[in-house]
This record gives sequence, C-alpha cells and structure tokens, in this order.
Amino acid sequence: MKSPLTRCVATGNALGGTALGVATLGIAVLGLAVLGLGCRSARDLKLDHWTGLYTGAPGQLEQNFKGFQQDTVPTTWRAEGDAITLVGSGGGDLVTREDFEDFELTLEWKIAPRGNSGIMFHVSEDPQYSETYFTGPEMQVLDNALFDGDVDMLHAAGANYALHAPPADYSLPVGEWNRARIRVEDGRVQQWLNGQLCCDYVLGSEDWKKRVTASKFGAMPGYGVQGHGKIVLQDHGDQVWYRNIAVSRLD
Repeated sequence: MKSPLTRCVATGNALGGTALGVATLGIAVLGLAVLGLGCRSARDLKLDHWTGLYTGAPGQLEQNFKGFQQDTVPTTWRAEGDAITLVGSGGGDLVTREDFEDFELTLEWKIAPRGNSGIMFHVSEDPQYSETYFTGPEMQVLDNALFDGDVDMLHAAGANYALHAPPADYSLPVGEWNRARIRVEDGRVQQWLNGQLCCDYVLGSEDWKKRVTASKFGAMPGYGVQGHGKIVLQDHGDQVWYRNIAVSRLD
C-alpha cells in the first residue's frame, strides 16, 4: 500500500507540479505532510493554490515579509536555515507583504522557555493603528509553563487570545515544534494546534461582539472588523522560531 505521502505526491504530480514560491509542489506537499495535516483530496487542499511564505529557500524572508508599517524586514528577525527566528526585541512585528481575506495558513513554531508570541490575521497597516493587535485577532503562541501549573486557557497556546479558549492544553514542551493551522472563510475562523481543534468562531457574530465588548478589545473599534489584511508573526520580545509557513487563498 502506498504511504499517505506517496499518494499526496502522486496527486501533486497529476496536477502538474505547480510552483510553490521557489519550491516545487512536491516540496509543498511534503511540508504539509510534515505538518501532520494528512492527505486530503486535491479539491479539499486546493494544492495548486498553496504558496510557500517561508520554506527555507534563500530570499523568501525579504520577498514575503516586512516589518509592521515598515518597508523592510527588521534586523531582529532573521532567516536561520529552514526557520525564521526573532533574536531581539524592539524591531516590531513581522507582517506579510500581501493582504489576505479568506485563507488557510499552516506553519510550525517553537518558543523559548516562558516565551510569548502570536499569529495574527486581518491586520491593517493604516497609520491610525499603531499596533497590530488593534485590528488583528491572534492565535496565541506560548510556553504554557509560564503559568506555573495554573494555565489560563484564554491566554494559552492555541487560544484566540483573550476571547476563545482551547478545550485542553495541546501544546508540546519547549524545544519541540508545534503544528499550527488557521482557516478563515466567510467570517468563520478555525484554529488547530498539533492536529486538535482549539477554537471555532465567527467574526462579527453576536457571540463575537459580546466577547469583544467584555475584553480589552472593546476599546479598539478597528479590532476584528477589517475583513482582510496582513498575516502577522508577533515580536513579544522572546525568542521564537517559525518554519514551513504556507498559505492558500480561499477567496
């Protein structure tokens, strides 16, 4: 019997091996297999629409990312082999050069001991917003050991920060790679960590509005209402690594 990876590559070859950035479709599918997403049909995965934002190829960091409200990549963010890493604080968050509306994002992350970061989406660079979190919902990236055993699930790894908690701690220990996936389509957002569904919510719904109003984001009128924008990797001052970053447009 063929392995799932072999079947996936065969599917990619049948589609003609569309380029994924500077990587081939075969490499893209390998990346997805490593991320543990399994092999679904080409229709389900939209394999011909996946773009490698960072797969370790030279020049990808500068080609696909820049600093928030900046023209270039901050010096605190560096490409180290197959990963992007934050090596110092104060440079600012890393944002995609392109905007995304409906999309599916997959990546892997690992964090320094007691470290904090996040993955945001629909972030606006309008000058009226001085911070990425003024507009973009965030999937939390965190060493849950920061809580010293009493985990605040609304702020735990995999949470929709401060609004929706994962049902359990699905994060892996410091030093191990965590697999994250975010899907945004027609306002519905789903977040997975290590293959487990953490959050499932609808932007703009009555439940969403109630949660936002009851949180610190209630004082931020631009939060979660943009409908499109940048994908962001947060500079929270702690070292973090991201790799195998791929995105598929669903709009």
